[in-house]
Amino acid sequence: MRGKPAPRYQGRITTWKDDQGFGFITPNGGGPTVFVHIKSFTAPGRPVANEIVTYDLASNDKGQARAENVAFVRAGAARRASPRPGRAAPLWAVAFLLFVGACVLAGKLPWLVLFLYLGLSAFTAVVYGLDKSAARAQRQRTPEATLHLLGLLGGWPGALVARRLFRHKSKKESFRSALWTSVAVNCGVLGLYLSPFWPGIWRLLAG
Repeated sequence: MRGKPAPRYQGRITTWKDDQGFGFITPNGGGPTVFVHIKSFTAPGRPVANEIVTYDLASNDKGQARAENVAFVRAGAARRASPRPGRAAPLWAVAFLLFVGACVLAGKLPWLVLFLYLGLSAFTAVVYGLDKSAARAQRQRTPEATLHLLGLLGGWPGALVARRLFRHKSKKESFRSALWTSVAVNCGVLGLYLSPFWPGIWRLLAG
């Protein structure tokens, strides 16, 4: 005789970290929150905080509760795709690298500067991709300070391309602000180097 199927539970997503792909569900009627990972959702789309879902209750190797086979309750519920930075940012990155290349050909910048921007951009893009993979697999992440330092040193064109390519670090407002600040500082330093005031500034800094 076939046994009764396991009961489905219902609750509300009260915490959701989209950049890391996991959150917690508070069961209807109260009780301990239940861990949920993006891979456990049965329908396409990204969950949002306060959305009601149904789920099967399971546990991990440590006996901690986790949700499986998670489904959205309301048909046609408003769910967003993973935020994707606009095309303008990667185009700006490409335009900047072309500008640096033009300055090199014009003799205003040494070839080393172009190679540094290209090398750091490629390296930064790889780091963003690895961090996205680590977020999905719940492995140790790359500190945001490291990502911002790479951008500040000249890897920001790669960061802008990688954010769109991997849909990574595109939601968190504080991260976006810090990234664009590093872009502004790096471009400002390059602008000073190209300006007629740079020799005087260099003599002043050199003492």
